[in-house]
Amino acid sequence: MTDRPHSPLPYRSDIDGLRAVAVLAVVLYHFGFPGLDGGFVGVDVFFVISGFLIGGILWREYRATGTIWLKHFYLRRFRRLAPAFFAMLAVTGLLSWALLLPFEFREFGKQAIAATVYLSNVLFFRQVGYFDSASDEKPLLHTWSLAVEEQFYIFLPLFILLFRRSHRAMIVALVGCWIASLAGCILLTAEYQTVTFFLFPFRAWEMLSGVLLAIWGAETGRRWRGFAALSWIGLALVLASVLLIPSGPLFPGLLAVFPVLGTVLLLANGAGRNPVNRLLTMPEAVFVGRISYSLYLWHWPVLVLSVYLRGEYANLLEAALWMALSVGLAWVSWRFVELPVRQVRMPGWVLLGGTVTASVVALGLGAVVYLKDGMPERFGPEAQPHIAASADFLQDWSRCTTPTEGPLMGIETCPIGPEGAPRVLVWGDSHVRAFHAGLDLAAQEAGVPGLVIWRAGCPPLFDIRKVESAATLAQDAACTNANLQIKQSFGRLPSLEKVLLIGRWAYYANGSGVGLDAHNTIAVHPAMAPTRVGELQQDTVAEAAEDTVLYLLDWFDEVLVLRQPPEITKYDSRLASREAAHRGWPLARKPDTATEIPAAALSQRVIASEAPWRAMAAAGAVTLLDPWPWICSDGTCRALHDGAGWYFDNNHVTNTAARAMAPVFAPAFALEEGPGS
Repeated sequence: MTDRPHSPLPYRSDIDGLRAVAVLAVVLYHFGFPGLDGGFVGVDVFFVISGFLIGGILWREYRATGTIWLKHFYLRRFRRLAPAFFAMLAVTGLLSWALLLPFEFREFGKQAIAATVYLSNVLFFRQVGYFDSASDEKPLLHTWSLAVEEQFYIFLPLFILLFRRSHRAMIVALVGCWIASLAGCILLTAEYQTVTFFLFPFRAWEMLSGVLLAIWGAETGRRWRGFAALSWIGLALVLASVLLIPSGPLFPGLLAVFPVLGTVLLLANGAGRNPVNRLLTMPEAVFVGRISYSLYLWHWPVLVLSVYLRGEYANLLEAALWMALSVGLAWVSWRFVELPVRQVRMPGWVLLGGTVTASVVALGLGAVVYLKDGMPERFGPEAQPHIAASADFLQDWSRCTTPTEGPLMGIETCPIGPEGAPRVLVWGDSHVRAFHAGLDLAAQEAGVPGLVIWRAGCPPLFDIRKVESAATLAQDAACTNANLQIKQSFGRLPSLEKVLLIGRWAYYANGSGVGLDAHNTIAVHPAMAPTRVGELQQDTVAEAAEDTVLYLLDWFDEVLVLRQPPEITKYDSRLASREAAHRGWPLARKPDTATEIPAAALSQRVIASEAPWRAMAAAGAVTLLDPWPWICSDGTCRALHDGAGWYFDNNHVTNTAARAMAPVFAPAFALEEGPGS
């Protein structure tokens, strides 16, 4: 059995030219070429083109036969997409095995599984988070758009079959889906941007725009010649979107309407004789359009793995050379993989069997990589302590809950120690997360229940607001609101006797990170007063610290504060792992990490942040807990201790370090026996 003949649209070279615009926008944007702030909208252009072509084929088949032959439709999809995808996956997998560190290779295994079953958009949506690896460390991130398309092409044929008895009802239903999808995308982007960006229901309107255009053309006998003015408007909309639309929390939303509308106008007028269409049908544009699928597949792994090995590109010339490699691989893929499979006649069962076999192999290898934790034995002993440290930052948060009522309603709370009413509150930022294993161990050994509340990048201080480069405006506001709610909760939490404050105090006082994370910035302001022009941030933080402790002493028997662990400024376990693992590789980045730092070099950094706490400790208002003696000796602070990694990055400790330093927290859980014990 061969693929059943279908009713393709007449070939239009302008569509290949439009594909070229879309793919070049994406590729140039990803490789960092300046001036293309919205190059990512090339994906939206692809969505409309895809809906127009595939929707047109399905509609013609439906109008000619009264039904849709699903098996033939999906065989055509396999023939079109699978060969180049699996070729890319195989090569990327081999290079990832050679280059990626275990925790990243483990994630690659998960990505390979998700991409093979067209669910990678769901995976990447779920992975968004504070400590999620950067997007340029995910070799298969670009497959999210392929997943969105294929999910749509599960929906569309079934939808047509559902309404096949009445094509008028079908068109009305499709328009209704278009309206619902567009409305959801526009209304929800501001609050749920990752949802509307990655998930199919909120992108379906883009493909449906192409589908409805194709249906309109088929029903009215359009020849797609249209008006030159509309082609110019369409091109202007697409190019303006590529040049001007900003990435970030406002996209897709209403902004996505502009590239989609521009693409619709270009498609609707693409067969006319006008300068825009002559530009789109130039041989060079048509060639790029023909290899656009392969170019999209190959450019992202080339970018990710080259940056992973090299670090940042030296200049645009280097970026252009890597992009040229992507184009070369795309041509090879198109010429020797895509074309032969498309042109050869083969029984449907052979095509299906080959796709299923390749899928099973990909799923199996992905599962092996994932279950074997990324195969850490691939690298030598120099890399192993850093590799172990990079994997030693996940804690068990299974006991955490988010109350739906009560004084802490909506705030995640995590019990530590034995069961029972909490007697010690541990409140802080991501350093609480880092020390979780040690806090829990100290609470268990003391037999004292505790309660942990933490929020990344949020100082455990009252009446302040912060603006952080690594956070959204919503996250900044959530910090202020949560701290206010915590402040108002103490009268309704009678079992609590002590409170322990943990934070990256130097970050808040100085306003920025240091060393390898110097690019992270934070501004701290009074929550209920105007920004104080000319006042040092360290003074704002010091005043907030004093006011916070004064308030806490009204509710707690004792206030304890953890002295911030020393920042090993040039250390990051992931970068150190790469440097050790890639030593000797051609083009590998030069070593930039250091596992230790003189304690004296940190004095200027910490003096302002520690001053208010030391003053309050001297006055007996707080008890200061000091982890430095555990990390520093002989005047040097070290990220490695007895061959074990104690730091995840330059300021967060690992679980190994946290457990070793559990005695530091013993004073927090040293309570007198009484009625509440």
